[in-house]
Amino acid sequence: MKSISIIGSTGSIGTQALDIIRAHPDELRAVAMAAGHNVTAFEKQVREFSPELVCLYDEKSAEDLKLRIKDLPVRVTSGMDGLIEVAKLDGSDIFLNAVVGMIGIRPTLAAIEAGKTIALANKETLVTAGHLIIPAVKKAGVQLLPVDSEHSAIFQCMNGEPRGRVKRILLTCSGGTFRGRKRAELADMTVKDALNNPNWNMGSKVTIDSASLVNKGLEVMEASWLFGVEADRVKVLVQPQSICHSAVEYVDGAIMAQLAYPDMHLPIQYAFFYPDRREMNIPELDLEEIGDVHFEKPDTDTFRGLPLAYRAAAAGGSMPTVFNAANEEAVSLFMKEKIHFLDIYDLIEGAMDHHKVTESPSLEEILLAEQEAREFVRSGVIA
Repeated sequence: MKSISIIGSTGSIGTQALDIIRAHPDELRAVAMAAGHNVTAFEKQVREFSPELVCLYDEKSAEDLKLRIKDLPVRVTSGMDGLIEVAKLDGSDIFLNAVVGMIGIRPTLAAIEAGKTIALANKETLVTAGHLIIPAVKKAGVQLLPVDSEHSAIFQCMNGEPRGRVKRILLTCSGGTFRGRKRAELADMTVKDALNNPNWNMGSKVTIDSASLVNKGLEVMEASWLFGVEADRVKVLVQPQSICHSAVEYVDGAIMAQLAYPDMHLPIQYAFFYPDRREMNIPELDLEEIGDVHFEKPDTDTFRGLPLAYRAAAAGGSMPTVFNAANEEAVSLFMKEKIHFLDIYDLIEGAMDHHKVTESPSLEEILLAEQEAREFVRSGVIA
C-alpha cells in the first residue's frame, strides 16, 4: 500500500489523481490533502478518502471546514505551514505537487528533506527554483517523477538509456486554442475563446498559457532542469493530435517517442506505480485508424511566449521567475478582462526588460523577484 499526500487536490491534476487512488483502493491511499479555498468540493473529498491531515490554504475556509467535518477524526491546518505539514507527513510515501504557481516551492523542498518520492505536476517549482530543487533531490537521494504528460513521456523515453548520449529533447504541444491564427486575429480574442482547448481538459490558467505558448516555454525550462539538458537543446514541435507526447533524439540518430491517447490519468498513474504499470480504462490508441501523426514548427512570431521563455532561460538566475510571475499576473488580468490577449506578451517582455538578474538567487530573492515582477505588471496596466 502506497500512501500519498496531495496539494492541489481540488484542481484538474488533483481530482484526476484521486480518480487513480479511487480505482486502486488496495494499493493506494490518500493520507494528506490540501486545497485553496473551495470548502464544498474539499469537504466531499475529505469525507470520501478519510485522510489523516488536511489543509485549506485560506484560513477562513479552513475554519469553515473544521466546523463542517467536526464529526471526522481529521486534523485541519491552513496557510503555508499547513501545506508544508501535508508535504512532509510521517508515513506518506509520495508527495504530489499539483498546485499552480510558485506556492509549490516550499512544500516541495520540505517533502524532499523528509525523504518523500516527489511526483511533480507544478512546473513553476523547477522553472523558478530548479537550482535549489535539483541539488536537494540529489542530496536527499529521493526520486523526482514528472507528472506533466510531456515530461513523463521524456522520462519514459530515457529509461535505460545513457543520459550523456542525448542529442536533444523534442517537446511537443497541441498548439493550443489559437493554433493557426495570426497576430492580427488574436487582438480581440476573449477569455472564453482562449479556454476552448481542442484536446486537453486543464485548469483555466494552464489552458490560457497553452493558448499563448507560455506554458510550453515553462516546460522547456522544466525539461532542462529535470533532464540536465540546456534549454537550447529542447526543441518544441507542434503535434496537433496530442498523440505523441514528446520524444528524445540520441547521438546516433535514433528517436524514442512516447505515444498514447491524450489523458492525464496516464502520467499520474505512471508516477504513482513507477517503475510498474497498471491497466487503464482509457481509449486504445489505434495507429492504423489514425494513419498519420503530424508535426509542425511553432509560429513564434505570433506566439511570442515561447521565444521570451528561451530568452529567460538563457539569462538564467532570477529571470525565469520574472517571466513566470509576470505571466501569472498578466493572465489574471486577462481573465478579469482588464487587458487583451496580446497584452500578455508585452507585459512579460516589459517586466523582463526592467529586471536586473540575480545569479543563483536564494528562496527569499526568488520571492522578491516575483513580487517586483507582479508589481511592474500591475503598475503598467494602471498607467
